[in-house]
Amino acid sequence: MARTRKKLGQILLRWGIITEQQIDEALQVAQASGKRIGEALVEMEYATEDDVAKALASQYGLEYIDLDSQEAMRAADMQALPIDIVKKYLVLPLEKKENKLKVVIHDPMDLELLDLLRFRMNCEIETVISSRSKIKGFIDALLSDSATTIDETVRALSIDMEAEDKEVRKIAREVDSDAPIVRLVDKIITEAVHNRSSDIHIEPMNDRVRLRYRVDGVCHERDKIPKRMQSSILTRLKILAGMKIEERRVPQDGRIKMRVGREVIDFRVSACPGYHGESMVLRILRPESVRIGMANLGFEPDHEQKFNRIIRKPNGIFLVTGPTGSGKTTTLYTALDVLNRPDRKIITAEDPVEYNFTGINQCQVRDDIGLTFARILRAMLRQAPNVILVGEIRDKEVAEVATQAALTGHLVFSTLHTNDAPSAITRLIDMGVKPFLVASSIQAIMAQRLIRILCPDCKEPDPEPSAYYLRLCGISESDLENKTPCRAVGCSSCGGTGYRGRRGIFEFMMLNSEIRELAFKRAPTTAMRKAAMASGMRDLAGDGRLKVLAGISSAEEVARVAQVDAIAAMEEEEQIA
Repeated sequence: MARTRKKLGQILLRWGIITEQQIDEALQVAQASGKRIGEALVEMEYATEDDVAKALASQYGLEYIDLDSQEAMRAADMQALPIDIVKKYLVLPLEKKENKLKVVIHDPMDLELLDLLRFRMNCEIETVISSRSKIKGFIDALLSDSATTIDETVRALSIDMEAEDKEVRKIAREVDSDAPIVRLVDKIITEAVHNRSSDIHIEPMNDRVRLRYRVDGVCHERDKIPKRMQSSILTRLKILAGMKIEERRVPQDGRIKMRVGREVIDFRVSACPGYHGESMVLRILRPESVRIGMANLGFEPDHEQKFNRIIRKPNGIFLVTGPTGSGKTTTLYTALDVLNRPDRKIITAEDPVEYNFTGINQCQVRDDIGLTFARILRAMLRQAPNVILVGEIRDKEVAEVATQAALTGHLVFSTLHTNDAPSAITRLIDMGVKPFLVASSIQAIMAQRLIRILCPDCKEPDPEPSAYYLRLCGISESDLENKTPCRAVGCSSCGGTGYRGRRGIFEFMMLNSEIRELAFKRAPTTAMRKAAMASGMRDLAGDGRLKVLAGISSAEEVARVAQVDAIAAMEEEEQIA
């Protein structure tokens, strides 16, 4: 016997959204006007469109999708259905796998639409539900932002490139937003933002222009643009970034601010002359990327306690070390966000100022007019600040001013490019800072890296993890008792990579009396590392090990990021044994 389908009103009543009296009133209105009860409930403002859509999904046993989410934006594939069907029937294609097309609809009872889709697409149709207004708004936004794909835009360009200089002058005068080259550049930027990219790389080659997006720290090649469009694309980007379009011999920097969807996003642009033409990189600056909150940095509980204790000290230097792109700026901005209160004065010296924070005095370094890190630092000390952030300690002068500031009652945050925490002390001494100043001014040093975390939608337990990668991470058989590491699989949500988002792994070295004594005596890095490990420091591989055992990341990813440190640790253990 067929199961009786629950009524829409009863589902909403069970959820506590409407009452019995409201159901009766909506039924009367629906019968009088020939509308459905869901439409009547929305018109009478007893329920929202989303409420009705969720109830329809429950009624018909279908999935409800929130089109306000970034996952929906990434999953949408406007090329999977003809545009005329998308516009006419308000049906949103999500993804096509083999012989099945997944679409978002607002009316599960529209059987004619489903038959039409099966006939036109010659495949099986899988439906999910959302509200009509959200589907329409989503489609309008996608069509306005990206009316065509990059490939279609490239094919549509029929620019005569016989005289390149003539074309450059033409593009320089171009103000029509519907011009093909303008649409192509806008599409590249829009697609990169929707794909969660941090950088756009436009790289001229011998016979083509390579386009790559960096997502979660890894570059992915997107398209091969014809060589004849190279000059036009670079010129368009230079115009947007305020660069000199005729200058191709020296590096240039610029900034772009433009609206992508509902957001206004900043881009830091760098052009560098190369053998086959200027290589251009657009760094996508999202304010929310540095306001992720303490919980999302990836600290284990003991590291979070140490971090909170250090950033609330009245004076001293707190250094964050690591290579470019390891999240040092995000960590320090998170600390400033915690400390940014009316009772504290915070000043920063940055090159460049990428993110604007309300309540913080931010100074831009300008070497061309003599406004250097050291000069800003000296001026800062006359401003009576509580907290000072120095973007990077690059030379002896900046290091000495920072240490003097720490010794005179200021809390100083800064970054340093070293591979691990103990190496930072050796680096400062090598710069020319006196050992006793280093030993007495530094409170803590934290090295960090960013590892990709497994996609929560597709990760699965790994019954037979690789013994090689487990050994690199220092994971023994006893560690795996009652623990099951997970592995990357790949799905539409993560773009088939198996990873989505990144977290930090950390090496936190608190300076105690023993480490200060070693620094004063110019002891080698290995001696300071041994002392730090003896006092409870966990190295990068050790912190990554905890992420693997917790199923947050994979052993392969931790080994990729912290392999050098893991191998060094294993060699030390073998020597000790």
